[in-house]
Amino acid sequence: MRVVICPDKFKGTATANEVIKAVDSSHAVHTAEVIKCPLADGGEGTLEALGGANRSSEVAGPLGRPVAAAWRYAAKTAVIEMSRASGLLLVGGKSGNDPLLANTRGTGELISAAREAGARRIIVGVGGSASTDGGYEALRAMQSIAKFRGIEIQVACDVTTKFLDAPRVFGPQKGATALQVDLLTRRLEMLADLYLEQYGIEVRPMARSGAAGGLAGGLAAFGAQLVDGFGLIADEVELVELIEGADLVITGEGRLDQTSFDGKVVGGVYRIAQDLKVPVLAIVGEVEEETSIPDSLNIVSLVELFGYEKATKKTLWCISEATNQFLSG
Repeated sequence: MRVVICPDKFKGTATANEVIKAVDSSHAVHTAEVIKCPLADGGEGTLEALGGANRSSEVAGPLGRPVAAAWRYAAKTAVIEMSRASGLLLVGGKSGNDPLLANTRGTGELISAAREAGARRIIVGVGGSASTDGGYEALRAMQSIAKFRGIEIQVACDVTTKFLDAPRVFGPQKGATALQVDLLTRRLEMLADLYLEQYGIEVRPMARSGAAGGLAGGLAAFGAQLVDGFGLIADEVELVELIEGADLVITGEGRLDQTSFDGKVVGGVYRIAQDLKVPVLAIVGEVEEETSIPDSLNIVSLVELFGYEKATKKTLWCISEATNQFLSG
């Protein structure tokens, strides 16, 4: 039996690699040939999915305090996770954030470090940001477009939100009040005008330009390509080739909802496996009510099996036990 284990993180409780170890530790898969492949959708976990960090740079954190941001450089390609430099968790979540002051300068410094290291291709995973600065401070740190001539920048996005919608959609998650959401929206309106004047790029109508508080749009104005995060990662790890010929695919994420089937890992893995006629088991923390689940997708909810407290406090044990129960049944 050949099993491909390819989950996303369980946000706040387990990384994708930890989930893989938990599944693999179950006695039910010990006799199988196991292929391990951590995945992400362009947000947090992108660095892990694409090989893990092998470098670190001290850059400005979202509120200015220096942070040590891990990133990857190999074969002229750099992989950067903006959350490592400009993430909400770096300021202790929304309660510790200042949504008007938080910015992306550190992400721009990381991109510049990648250029200075010799990168000809830079992948920027966006998600989990503290800021809604439209990428303005990142571009200031990157300085001149001329410095990036001949360098391909790909922004791996986990949402399709447009530039001016970012404050309304994501602002409250970052601690913004209704008044601050209005202020941030006006700020992005001015920035869109500025980017059009400076770079000749109209970011307002671009799908994905609102990712990471508009950082994606700012980078697009600078010449970057905005791409579907899951699609980019799936191509990089050759996910289709890994799944082809498998007997079972096991994927998962912390919360399954309707967005899981719109550019997220579980939905993306399911579609690939369906095309290749390989059955899929999705182990998830919980399932949001009214989520439309395909009949051919096997779902195991940890909350349903073990209760909320155990599912959140003993997540890895629950994942291992859930794997045993499904495969033994």
